[in-house]
Amino acid sequence: MAGWSDWTEADTAAEYRVPEEADDKYSRGVVGILTGSAEYPGAAVLGVEGAARTGAGMIRYLGDEGAARYVLQRRPEAVTAPGRVQAWVIGSGMDAARRSEELREQIDAALAQGLPVVLDAGALDLAGAPSGPTVVTPHHGELATLLTARGTAVDRAGIAADPGGWAARAAAELGVVVLLKGHRTHIARPDGTGFRLQAGPAWLATAGSGDVLAGILGALAASRSDELRADPARIARVAAAAVWLHGRAGERASAGGPLVALDIAAAVPATIAALLR
Repeated sequence: MAGWSDWTEADTAAEYRVPEEADDKYSRGVVGILTGSAEYPGAAVLGVEGAARTGAGMIRYLGDEGAARYVLQRRPEAVTAPGRVQAWVIGSGMDAARRSEELREQIDAALAQGLPVVLDAGALDLAGAPSGPTVVTPHHGELATLLTARGTAVDRAGIAADPGGWAARAAAELGVVVLLKGHRTHIARPDGTGFRLQAGPAWLATAGSGDVLAGILGALAASRSDELRADPARIARVAAAAVWLHGRAGERASAGGPLVALDIAAAVPATIAALLR
């Protein structure tokens, strides 16, 4: 794709909204999180942790009731009651094939609000349903499944052989920004432009890493909610900033060795502080 641009540290700094004296928890951004399940409650914890460590003013966790108990144990400041939201993270740790009617109605209501939306894992099939700026965050296998279900036959190996080309094609076909995860991550807009960057050390390929990324992205989107609704294409920049922060936090957490997903989230505040210096 001729429209690829390499994303930089300076680009990330420009997209991170630093709180001001007049800010409160609402103006800093409220993230609505519909993730996790009885089978995968950890995805909820990791996404909430990623959003919290990125600087969200408030997090509303409105997913699985069982997962909510784990979320509150880890992050007691999270709110589990409905209310004001400025961006949504939906799908991590969910299975689209097992989506209940109640959950579908809950997701439909969120997608109808015109807010920025991050669709991950078990909500990727809903690409095109949101009424607001949208990012889908598949890995290679998930993108192959998504495209095949829509009539474009491709497998994981095919995506891996040309990730940039397939990210661009998917963005055009789905009409949303596609953040195709990988060691070299591609963020493609439907108009044929996009960003690419090294995602971080290979140690980031660990369970739950993508859940943390979704939370980071949700927090950044909530902090820029009004601007994203005025300029939906800008959500690609926010997505690239999230990938950069996730990757650099991974480097900090790893220090050259193994890490786990919560380590990535824990390293985000110091990564942001270094960025802003």
